[in-house]
Amino acid sequence: MKTLLKNCRIVNEGQIFEGAVLIDGQLIEGVYQGDAFPEGVYNEIDLEGNLLIPGVIDDQVHFREPGLTQKADIFSESCAAVAGGTTSFMDMPNNNPPILTQDLLEAKYKMGAEKSVANYSFYMGTSNDNMEEVLKTDPKTVCGIKIFMGSSTGNMLVDNPDTLEGIFSKAKLLIATHCEDEQTIKENTDKYKNLYGEEISFDKHPEIRSAEACYKSSSLAVNLAKKHNTRLHVLHLTTAKEMEFFDNSMPLEEKRITAEVCVHHLSFNVGDYAKQGSRIKCNPAVKSVEDQKALIAALKDNKLDIIATDHAPHTLEEKANKYWDAPSGLPLVQHSLVQMLEFYHQGVFSLEEIVEKMSHAPAKCFQISKRGFIRKGYYADLVVVNPNDAWTANKDNTLYKVQWSPFDGKTFKSKVLKTFVNGALVYNNGKLNDKIRGMRLEFNR
Repeated sequence: MKTLLKNCRIVNEGQIFEGAVLIDGQLIEGVYQGDAFPEGVYNEIDLEGNLLIPGVIDDQVHFREPGLTQKADIFSESCAAVAGGTTSFMDMPNNNPPILTQDLLEAKYKMGAEKSVANYSFYMGTSNDNMEEVLKTDPKTVCGIKIFMGSSTGNMLVDNPDTLEGIFSKAKLLIATHCEDEQTIKENTDKYKNLYGEEISFDKHPEIRSAEACYKSSSLAVNLAKKHNTRLHVLHLTTAKEMEFFDNSMPLEEKRITAEVCVHHLSFNVGDYAKQGSRIKCNPAVKSVEDQKALIAALKDNKLDIIATDHAPHTLEEKANKYWDAPSGLPLVQHSLVQMLEFYHQGVFSLEEIVEKMSHAPAKCFQISKRGFIRKGYYADLVVVNPNDAWTANKDNTLYKVQWSPFDGKTFKSKVLKTFVNGALVYNNGKLNDKIRGMRLEFNR
């Protein structure tokens, strides 16, 4: 039976209007204003005036599988994702083993098909010596190629100039980069170890993984992309200075160089280390108030295109270590949408802007087939949100395997009520149908 979602405020493609959406199987059959939907026998769900938005598409997560499943796995984190309104994700290749061959990549896709509650795609990884494997990647079925231009898990730092030239000149699909200059970080690390020894405070993290390290690496990536007309997507930007690399003079669909910002870099600044400590230690680092303000401004000004999470969980036991031994990364995918809606309540971003940057823009940027919008013929990836239903985040309502977030104890004003993935009601008022499985994303390339 078809499902009719009625009596909702639809936020889609720069508009907000009262209406209804009709779902037939996996797809949207129609989008209607007011009560102008066709008569019929439906499974009707009255959304009671709440918001209906396209599912969030997160273009950067680390769900830790294979190899690091004591921290997270595809099943646990995809459950957390749909509970937070994220219906599709793109997972990074720095696993154990790292995803550096087509066989390993396809084995990971098999895991996704078996375990993921949300829709999924997985990046192909790069190293200094796997270019032949990288160039076999199918642009229609894989979201992109990931280059770590800064240290990472396993053999994934790409710092050979010839390798970088080769990948940027020959790759036929989007290249996503983590940009931090390794030599600058090593020099800063040595300097700060000499200055502070083991008793260094976490607020020195943005001085070690500095704005200079980010700028130097981002400039290299952008210059290579311009030289070879490469389709480049720069991940998790953190500094005001880097904004000079990005253009807002053309529509997103026409850009060859695009950029992403993460929720934690919008939400925190150096002053938050005093309270949060290792919980907001991440790479690239949370930086200054001025940088935070510049990221928000660049997002509103369309120099930054996408909001994502870089969801990267570690256990609290690991995070309890002193600075040098505490790992970088934090879990966010369940809380990204409600945290961005806090900015809406503060008057910083409109609902239309949030939906654009979290749903529409990832679909445009990656050329995802039939997702990211509430449109007839598109997959019914939909989220129902009550913008005025306060709740407090804590370990009991957090679905991450590590059971913590940097927002523990925070009261959010908005709540995700329902999440549909490919037309199936996967999350419903706190209850999860974890038997549902998402689909592998496809790309119009």
